[in-house]
Amino acid sequence: MLYNTLQDGIYIIHENNEWIPPFKEAFDRAGVNFNEILLTQGGIDLDSPPPQGVFWSRLSASSHTRDHSLSKEYGRAILSWLESHKRCVINGSDVLELEVSKVKQALLLESFFKSQGVDFKTPKTLAVFGKTDLINAASSFAKNLNHKPFITKHNQGGKGLGVRLFESIEEFRQYIDSDEFELPIDGITLLQEYIESKEAFITRCEFIGGKFHYAVRVDTSDGAFELCPADACQIDSKSAIPRPAFAGAACEVGMGDKFSLRKEINSKSSIVQCLEQFLAQYNISVAGIEFIESVSGDLVVYDINTNTNYNSTLESKIRQSGGVAAADRLVEFLHEKFRAITQ
Repeated sequence: MLYNTLQDGIYIIHENNEWIPPFKEAFDRAGVNFNEILLTQGGIDLDSPPPQGVFWSRLSASSHTRDHSLSKEYGRAILSWLESHKRCVINGSDVLELEVSKVKQALLLESFFKSQGVDFKTPKTLAVFGKTDLINAASSFAKNLNHKPFITKHNQGGKGLGVRLFESIEEFRQYIDSDEFELPIDGITLLQEYIESKEAFITRCEFIGGKFHYAVRVDTSDGAFELCPADACQIDSKSAIPRPAFAGAACEVGMGDKFSLRKEINSKSSIVQCLEQFLAQYNISVAGIEFIESVSGDLVVYDINTNTNYNSTLESKIRQSGGVAAADRLVEFLHEKFRAITQ
């Protein structure tokens, strides 16, 4: 189909149907209609305008793991088309580029923290192109870290792709030479210092409309690297490590006890206010940002999820207690944007 023929409305742009049901339930609770643009098919007539509406981009860095390796390119084309016609796009083309590049995330976060004169940190990171120089690069990197443990991850990641802990260069060499090693989809492997947390959890702050909604404590005592709150996500046992916490990427299935609110973190917290300013500067409306409180007392921000998901068990508890769940606030935000366009 040609997306030019779509009716005016609220649209979710995505490639993974498994992540949509919780949002559909929130739309149903609010009595608000929504539509979908699936980044696996269709097309656009460049000589015709898009429909009027609000277009929420949920393109995921892990789309290639679902045999949707071209969805990133389809998303770039769709967003360019929408933005050229001045449509209301939530998490537009610049945000897409941030989603698919942890290099860009790290550079923007580090630059922003320095410009603000704050003490928040990002992990020391080395980006290596291809496989040829990985061992030499890792040897130099480990030396600079005084031979402390380090981790790897894929630049275009999500789902904890390529995230593993290494205690030594010899252990890393064995991995590189084994059948387990997988070159990232974009060929860029990140070597990153291992951040040990004071306690066995990481914190994920959810932002909607660029504003803080809540902070979630995610238990990492089992050592898993995949901590995305989405019920549809699965655990890869190879990504577990015998350590209390890490600088990884936050997926658990129905593990409500792993996710709990950190009520002591709120809109007045300095880390939250700083991250809100960061989101405003880079026009990011919807995101989940993760950080660790290290054993040395530093707050280390290590991951930005712009296709953020919410844990259904935690969300249900919030609604039952009379609070506003993130999915419901998100629908409200999108509907507010749509009413502003149509009134």
